[in-house]
Amino acid sequence: MINIEHPDASELSKSGLTRFLNRAREAVGLRGDVEVLLADDATLRSLNKTFRHKNKATDVLSFPAAENPYGHAGDLAISLDTAARQAAAFGHTLRDEVRILLLHGLLHLSGLDHETDDGEMAAREAELRRELRLPITLIERVSTTKKRVNRGRKP
Repeated sequence: MINIEHPDASELSKSGLTRFLNRAREAVGLRGDVEVLLADDATLRSLNKTFRHKNKATDVLSFPAAENPYGHAGDLAISLDTAARQAAAFGHTLRDEVRILLLHGLLHLSGLDHETDDGEMAAREAELRRELRLPITLIERVSTTKKRVNRGRKP
């Protein structure tokens, strides 16, 4: 289920995002329901501070269910403020950015973690991006940005 708690979300279709969420969940191989909160930076900052001890807004947070007998896989929270800025920066729609963040969050709920694996999540995300017809993945963007920054550094 997708809950939208943001006044500027009029361009998003809850039913369309729900259809994408279900397709992406199936493509990831994640069993169980996923609750999604689409909110603002202040809400994500609060959640990030409470659960990750980081006092800053972020684009997506994943909360896997403690136990999943295929009833509930976990929860996702997405900042529509951050998503809108990222969509503008990368030249695509807010809808596509939210879908990119949904896929990224679902992969985390499935147990993958790009901060600790050896590229497994990045490879899976890239594969699913093509399957789900998304413009670029979150991990691909971060990698591309890091490469650009590193090329610009003087030895």
